[in-house]
Amino acid sequence: MQPHSIVSREEWIAARQTHLAHEKEYTKARERLNEERRALPWVRVEKNYSFDGPDGKVSFGDLFKGRSQLVVQHLMFAPDWNEACKSCSFWADGFERMIPHLAARDTTMVAISRAPLPKLAAFKQRMGWTFDWLSSGGNEFNYDYGVSFTQEQIAAGSNYNYGTTPFGGEEAPGISVFYRDEAGNIFHTYSCFARGLDMMNAAYHYLDLTPLGRHEEGLPYPMDWVRLRDQYQPSQVQASCCHS
Repeated sequence: MQPHSIVSREEWIAARQTHLAHEKEYTKARERLNEERRALPWVRVEKNYSFDGPDGKVSFGDLFKGRSQLVVQHLMFAPDWNEACKSCSFWADGFERMIPHLAARDTTMVAISRAPLPKLAAFKQRMGWTFDWLSSGGNEFNYDYGVSFTQEQIAAGSNYNYGTTPFGGEEAPGISVFYRDEAGNIFHTYSCFARGLDMMNAAYHYLDLTPLGRHEEGLPYPMDWVRLRDQYQPSQVQASCCHS
């Protein structure tokens, strides 16, 4: 942690007001970016994807549950894995209780992975998740939306995040958004990958408010510290009292 000045309350308020002006600049820039995102062109989804769900086969249109908007969390879970990606699970823990709020705004949210449904169901029970989680193992959905790669694509290099970044594994994280009109036509409106997912992780944003921040410097990779929720070891907190 960098050294900090210890000042009076009045001096702190003055410094905070200066920072508040910068925060407002960021808020306005973010609003402009949101408007630009909503103005992006769309692509019609031509394929009739079918997914495996708890009640059998589910069409792409059925995923919307009668709503006009669909958010898909591409949750990394390859067919031969026994657990979902710990980092994707970090995101899933964050949106687990968000589903009813999104539904109130005409938006359905689901998770989709390539692993077979029994593996998804077992891991979902272990994590205590309630959101809809479907398997795309029988179709090309993950490949079409840039989160699963063939060995040839991996060997070719820049295969991720619109061809800007090499990804060395067969599965990658992402979020995709779709719109369904009254006639039932489905359109792909947006996808984000890599650091574009940051804004959907509330835990990271809470950490960003703290003096230590994410404190990931010096780790083998930034998210090396993340574990599945049931794998964290109890932290060793040194007790202190007036007699110590």
